[in-house]
Amino acid sequence: MANRLTQIATRTGDNGTTGLGDNTRVSKDSLRVHAMGDVDELNSSIGVLLCEDMPGDVRNLLVEVQHQLFNLGGELSIPGYELLKPEAVAQLDAALEQYNAALPRLAEFILPAGSRAACLAHVCRTVARRAERAVVALGSAEALKDAPRQYLNRLSDLLFVLSRVLNRMNGGDDVYWKSERMQKAQTEAK
Repeated sequence: MANRLTQIATRTGDNGTTGLGDNTRVSKDSLRVHAMGDVDELNSSIGVLLCEDMPGDVRNLLVEVQHQLFNLGGELSIPGYELLKPEAVAQLDAALEQYNAALPRLAEFILPAGSRAACLAHVCRTVARRAERAVVALGSAEALKDAPRQYLNRLSDLLFVLSRVLNRMNGGDDVYWKSERMQKAQTEAK
């Protein structure tokens, strides 16, 4: 693997195809390539999020997520291969439980707002949902393992929870949607 990327500009994709990890070539607009691209974009978006200040445990978790997303991208690039293990999904479940337990219950929907780090976590969450949809579409057309779909589903949930954690990092809070129901309740409380 050390010498795998010896040449970056190969020009082999000039005809609108790209090579998969099993040496087959597919159209760059295939469902598989879309899923791979969305996972790659998610990983890059998490890289931007990691440029922000955050607690060390959150940083370590997100770095591990990046490694697992690279495994997921590798798995998508080799049809029938498994790189992302079910244990990775279990790790996200444990992190979800840990971080969510420390947060207050939601009184209403929240907006993707607050601190810059929290907003970037929300952007990552939406990219994770898109990647999940791309993997679901691919799984409808080709056989896939369950872990890729489950991992992206849990990761988007975790990124939502982490946005709330990051909003509280320096004494901030969630930014609640001002729904009619909430405005009415606030008016009645006065």
